[in-house]
Amino acid sequence: MNDIIQVRDLTKFYGNTPAIDHISFEVKKGEVFGFLGPNGAGKTTTIRMMVGLTQPSSGTALVDGHDILKEPVEVKKTIGLVPETSNLYGELTALENLIYQAEIYGVPRKERRIKAIQLLEEFGLKEHQDKSFQKLSRGLKRRLTIAAALIHHPKILFLDEPTTGLDVMSARGLRKLILDSKKKGLTIFLTTHYIPEAESLCDRIAIIVQGKIRVVDTPENIRDQMKEAEVLEIGLDRTPEDLKSKLPSVDGIDKIVIDENRIRFHTRRLDQVASPVMRFLEGHGAKIKSINTLSPSLEDAFVKITGLDSELMKIDKPMKAGPE
Repeated sequence: MNDIIQVRDLTKFYGNTPAIDHISFEVKKGEVFGFLGPNGAGKTTTIRMMVGLTQPSSGTALVDGHDILKEPVEVKKTIGLVPETSNLYGELTALENLIYQAEIYGVPRKERRIKAIQLLEEFGLKEHQDKSFQKLSRGLKRRLTIAAALIHHPKILFLDEPTTGLDVMSARGLRKLILDSKKKGLTIFLTTHYIPEAESLCDRIAIIVQGKIRVVDTPENIRDQMKEAEVLEIGLDRTPEDLKSKLPSVDGIDKIVIDENRIRFHTRRLDQVASPVMRFLEGHGAKIKSINTLSPSLEDAFVKITGLDSELMKIDKPMKAGPE
């Protein structure tokens, strides 16, 4: 599988502050490549440099063989971009928006309507073709924005936080569309701060924190960095508010994570820590409902690699005003 994107020492400063700090990676043709990191890590800035919306301070990238600095027009011909906030027009209908995007991208006039209707059918939007964009639900707006980015048959699709703000069913439907697009040979560059989303969709993942890439690998290989550890997960009837400050400092426990009424103890000595942990919980009035041993997840590996609390990854950006 050939590299369709090659990023070399890409850097972006705002004043004296590096938003992106000398990052390098490759994206292979036909894969879903995940750019995973907390909000503010530099994911959107990276996309904006790669698609020609902002200039890097140093470094460069090749997109389908075209240098982003020397051949920006050629780069734009080969990509589709779905930004966080939609770039479609609220007063135009779904069909009109697609036809207009086809015109912008230079699709021959006789093909524009045909391609637009085809995409409406593929994305489950045919019955909404005469509705104005502003009257569509958030989930349908995201579908239409992706369809518009594909109107000129790009080789690479850039998706910036595509499921942020969507309800569960809309997000699930959108993930299926992403996988269906991959099956058709499209290369997809996906930014997200949802660890489960990256794990389920991506062939490879780059973890970026504070403008620096910490690791680039498959989800499986990233999880393997935790292969020596085990997780004891204890489900409680409820979690007392002051329990976290009282959790035991038991020898052999590497990390404790509280997720609502579940507590996960990361350890390399499961047989030694299980009994004292349960005695402690019961002694502090916690009612144990379930006990499980788990293999470490991508979330566990993320915490180990970055040193960040995984709860930070669950905080959405404030929603921006606009047609979205």
